[in-house]
Amino acid sequence: MEAQEKWIKTFETIFRRCKVEANEVVRILAETESRAINLHLAELALARMGAVPVRITVPSLAVDTPVPVRSTGASHVIRNMAPVMQALSGPGLVVDLTVEGLLHAPELPKILESGARLIMISNEHPEILERLTTDQDLTRKVKNGVRMLAAAKTMTVASEAGTRLEIQLEGARVGGVWGGADRPGLVQHWPGGLCLAFPRAGAVNGTLVMDIGDVNLTFKRYLENPITLHVENDYIVRIEGRNLDAELMRSYLQAWNEKDAYAVSHVGWGMNPAARWDALQMFDKNDTNGTELRAFAGNFLYSTGANDMAGRHTQGHFDLPLRNCSVALDGLTIVDAGALCEVFE
Repeated sequence: MEAQEKWIKTFETIFRRCKVEANEVVRILAETESRAINLHLAELALARMGAVPVRITVPSLAVDTPVPVRSTGASHVIRNMAPVMQALSGPGLVVDLTVEGLLHAPELPKILESGARLIMISNEHPEILERLTTDQDLTRKVKNGVRMLAAAKTMTVASEAGTRLEIQLEGARVGGVWGGADRPGLVQHWPGGLCLAFPRAGAVNGTLVMDIGDVNLTFKRYLENPITLHVENDYIVRIEGRNLDAELMRSYLQAWNEKDAYAVSHVGWGMNPAARWDALQMFDKNDTNGTELRAFAGNFLYSTGANDMAGRHTQGHFDLPLRNCSVALDGLTIVDAGALCEVFE
């Protein structure tokens, strides 16, 4: 695949949002299985801006899991190797182009504490990045959403399909992604546009009903039949559904043979009006990481797997964006039947 001028401009736009300056040394972390076109585009864009791109490439790891792992946001390729950590540490921008991304990587806190700022560019076809690189600035709305999350004690989620969830937010770690790593110690990813909370242990209870058209992003698959997940003290204790979608979910979770694979990782909602729920239909599975569907405006995002706030660590992971849900913080509706409310201005 050849670099296109329009894609170089897309990457320049992203890097301007990260406050890249002329003569700044920008570290690009890649692995041997990174998407080559995005690595090339990043280097071209940085060079055009007068920055100095420095590529750090590490070997992709051998597969050692019982099932394929997809789009976890938790790359393990650094392996705490001292020379790599030294290269990534210190002030300046780090561009993350690993396959899974460093968002939940164990080494990320130390890298950020060193004064680095990090932009994780999701492992997407450049066309997706181009389409979602608009002039719309989501920073203020996402930050307002994060402030609302931080101040709330309870999140409730309901839908006509039957979802009834209650999530205790006291003690949760909250954050937001708007797409520009513009200050030291900040991590962002692109595409952006979502607010998230990692609840403390035992904070999530109720029923989550995934309806037709909701998405299992680990499988990169739209559901064709409903699935009901019963959640008790964070853990999925029962999966209801006599259909292929339910069977696939049961099979994948069972393969991990880990209780924590059934537990909640994070919850939140999408805020990006340019992101499309139906975009997954347009790309082969190898051409998308599904970040767009995590961020489309008005989705409720429920994820299973690792959660540091609850002391749980596992590579088993589902990201499950749901449509048509209503989300409330301490009784204030912020998403009404899948539509964002005007409360983030």
